[in-house]
Amino acid sequence: MVKYSSSKQISFAEFRTPFEKGIDGSNRWVRLTEQIPWDELARIYCKSLRDDFGRPAVDARVVIGAMIIKHKKSLSDEDTIEEIQENPYLQFFLGFKEFSHRRVFDPSLFVTLRKRMGTKVFDQLTRAFIAEVETLEQRRLEQAKPKRKHSSPPQDNPATDTASPDGIKHKGTLIVDASVAPQDIKYPTDLDLLNDCREQTEDIIDDLYQPDSSRRKPQTYRVNGRKDYLACARKRKKSAKQIRKALRKQLNYVKRNIKTIHQLLDSNSTPLSRRLMRRFWITQEVYRQQQEMYDQRSHQIADRIVSVSQPHVRPIVRGKSGKDVEFGAKLSVSLVNGYAHLDRIGWDAYHEGGDLIHQVDNYHDRYGVYPEVVIADQIYGSHENRAYLKSKGIRFSGKPLGRPPKLSIDEKRIIRAEARLRSRIEGKFGEGKRKYELDLVKAKTRYTSESWIAAIFFVMNLAHWMRLDFFVLFFTGVFSRIFNDFKEHFNWRRDPWAKKLAFF
Repeated sequence: MVKYSSSKQISFAEFRTPFEKGIDGSNRWVRLTEQIPWDELARIYCKSLRDDFGRPAVDARVVIGAMIIKHKKSLSDEDTIEEIQENPYLQFFLGFKEFSHRRVFDPSLFVTLRKRMGTKVFDQLTRAFIAEVETLEQRRLEQAKPKRKHSSPPQDNPATDTASPDGIKHKGTLIVDASVAPQDIKYPTDLDLLNDCREQTEDIIDDLYQPDSSRRKPQTYRVNGRKDYLACARKRKKSAKQIRKALRKQLNYVKRNIKTIHQLLDSNSTPLSRRLMRRFWITQEVYRQQQEMYDQRSHQIADRIVSVSQPHVRPIVRGKSGKDVEFGAKLSVSLVNGYAHLDRIGWDAYHEGGDLIHQVDNYHDRYGVYPEVVIADQIYGSHENRAYLKSKGIRFSGKPLGRPPKLSIDEKRIIRAEARLRSRIEGKFGEGKRKYELDLVKAKTRYTSESWIAAIFFVMNLAHWMRLDFFVLFFTGVFSRIFNDFKEHFNWRRDPWAKKLAFF
């Protein structure tokens, strides 16, 4: 059966909206609004603002909420503002008292917000939120704890809170690992980098040349340089000899342009702008690196630049299947109770095993105790790290160094179980890269990219709490209904099973 109504039979004024009926209280944004400590988050954000100078800033709740919406839904800056403008649930999440068709702020403000907040502010926001969540969970446990008439005196649980002979307390499990957040850049090749440098230097020459001067405009050979680049770049299969010949030509073009720019700067009274001068410095460094690799017939050099527009990005060799090299920031992350903490963001390739001591100290700063066990790859199991963990009474979950010892069945079972726990942090990386665009950081500068990454981890922690809260509410409701139905089939006062069920 076909059912169709013409779209011309109704006007927009006649379209019914649910705004007069109210919004759904079980919506995810409504539930999240009730649990986020907005006042504490706003206090942390306002530390970077002045109250005695400048124009009135956008409301702190609107700023933090817009950041959450952007990364929670993986939207661009412009789409985030439009989504807020169209969705009443999102406006309620931002603290609006009524629905409005106006834009909350200009999308370009997101760039300023990333510069203003940075990783430090997002780390403080994450700590404040996790502290609020832990307080809420503690209240739930106290309310759900059964009250018995004849209860034994409380005893400390050694599995959750223990103390070593020297008085160091231990509690919980720390899972650590490292990953890379790739930048949104073109895959770098030497030929493409030199071609970009050639085009950049040509633009600088055009900016420095003054048409009213008596000097003739310097020759840049831009047409020949473009032809030589395309002659090699368009070939599907390039031999090493052809690539080397194309590199030599591009190096000569860039060298000539750099020499011309220096001559123009010496004779020109008008200096370059800050943007063009920075671009010129980057171009000279790329030329130096490429010329050195060309002379030495090598493909490796220290602090290698792989993008002219983002010179802070470095190649990170990971050795992963399908991705031997990634181009972006390297992250050291620790996972505690499902919540991820960003301990370090580095743009140079570093050994992640050197961050373990710092991550354990951060755990102690956050929770006031040391972890009972640290779960990590074997790359973290160096002599220095093992000695430090042993001095603090922390067990390292991994194979011991030297000859394999004889382990009991229970010890082997514990090692296998803890090895499976390490997959949780791998899943956290996968969640960030598949759902929250952690594998494609679209910010341009170094500082805004770090802020982008920190915001993603903050939103992932919010999402983790929302999942936990949903399952708690769902299973609490399901089991309560089952238990009530079960009680109706028994005589609660006379049946002997009632006394046993009263324990629940």
